Amino acid sequence: MREMTDRALDTAAQGGATYADVRIVRRTEESISIKSGRLEGVSSGETEGFGVRVLVDGAWGFASSHLLETAEIDRVAAEAVRIARASATALRRAVNLDDRPSAHGTYETPITEDPFAVSLETKIDELTAADAAAFGVKGITFTETSYAAQREHKVFAASDGSYTDQTITHVGAGVEANTVEGDEHQRRSYPDAGGGWQAAGYEFVRGLDLVGHAGAYAEEAVALLSAPQCPSGKATIILDPSQLYLQIHESCGHPTELDRVFGTEASYAGTSFLTTDKLDSHFRYGSDLVTIVADATAPGGMGTFGWDDEGVAGQAVPLVQDGIFVGYLSSRETAPRIERRSGGAMRADGWNRIPLIRMTNINLLPRPGMSLAEIVEDTDDGLYLASNRSWSIDDRRLNFQFATEVAYEVKGGKKGRLFKNPTYTGITYEFWRSCDAVGDERSYVMLGTPNCGKGEPGQVGHVGHAVPGARFRNVQIGVGKW
Repeated sequence: MREMTDRALDTAAQGGATYADVRIVRRTEESISIKSGRLEGVSSGETEGFGVRVLVDGAWGFASSHLLETAEIDRVAAEAVRIARASATALRRAVNLDDRPSAHGTYETPITEDPFAVSLETKIDELTAADAAAFGVKGITFTETSYAAQREHKVFAASDGSYTDQTITHVGAGVEANTVEGDEHQRRSYPDAGGGWQAAGYEFVRGLDLVGHAGAYAEEAVALLSAPQCPSGKATIILDPSQLYLQIHESCGHPTELDRVFGTEASYAGTSFLTTDKLDSHFRYGSDLVTIVADATAPGGMGTFGWDDEGVAGQAVPLVQDGIFVGYLSSRETAPRIERRSGGAMRADGWNRIPLIRMTNINLLPRPGMSLAEIVEDTDDGLYLASNRSWSIDDRRLNFQFATEVAYEVKGGKKGRLFKNPTYTGITYEFWRSCDAVGDERSYVMLGTPNCGKGEPGQVGHVGHAVPGARFRNVQIGVGKW
């Protein structure tokens, strides 16, 4: 590996690059899908290749290949230089990188049980049992139970002497129960609508206890068919972690990506309302209870790593502190434009993609004082919403609408009857300013998003969100029908 990375960097330097880095990436993946008691599909695969990124005359160039051969390394590095030199002829702003220290070392996701060492038969049997527990509930129309694992071995080297070696493992699993009556469709998902994901080994999947939870969730899906529609109007809502993590993702994670702010990420889901004039101006993003951190060191997070794809060490970067907006997700190129250093948020979807600013683990920190159960007990009249069903948000990440799988009525501090088809809407900073209770460590849980899309050509990112439950006042709620 060292010989290959040295050759790529030497070739780039000889071609005129003032900076160069190279990533060699091998990715292994496996997935299993069970539908209504039948094995729907099993897939596995492995890809390997390398990408070279260079700076020439203040402009980026990037090229990649799946052939790890000496002649190909020379060709790709030279091609990256040619692309950069051509890009420099249309340069609007010369790239200026921050002065991060050179990166050295190894990192590996802590795991107890290697998911790729567990037999395929064992995994299929456990998923089939969970699927059967859900499908066996009277009234269920169809079920879907899934599992996936990904391991990425990545070597990074740069012309400043950096050299790192990382092995990152992610796993996820979930069960979904669906019921259909006429033109109405209801569903319940465990552990959440996207399946539970973490940076972990197969021990995480065993800990989910899919079999033990599947039946109860299926029964709730059936009950939703005859449940009343969610009422409309202004209400107090309590968001379960299974919904709050996606609220964080869409209305806090994406708008703090600094490339969106500068307009270099505008064609895929827009820009951001968090323009740089709001930084250091005491812009109130939320109530005093809201503290949000981008933490690439959080245990179990799918945005956890040793170094990002620019060789910047994983770190915790405050985004919102006690309700005040204080920081962005940034890169070595964008951070100097706001007179800061990179927060280590550059990641690429594999060897053949250039790194982009991506979320790490965007976490709403818990507040000591009340558990999620005690927040419910403290609520006289409201709704408890769980598990996302759909969402939409405008290009600037300002106006949003979410629908959840279920709402529970809260009366006199107790969760009661179900409501179906709940929705809620709001404006990002008004919504977060209405937060008047955040749960403590007892409801704090790390959840993952394995399909965050960004960039052209498109890249899929794995990101994490650790959240407790939280309460919001005077929120517009409504109804929808599917």
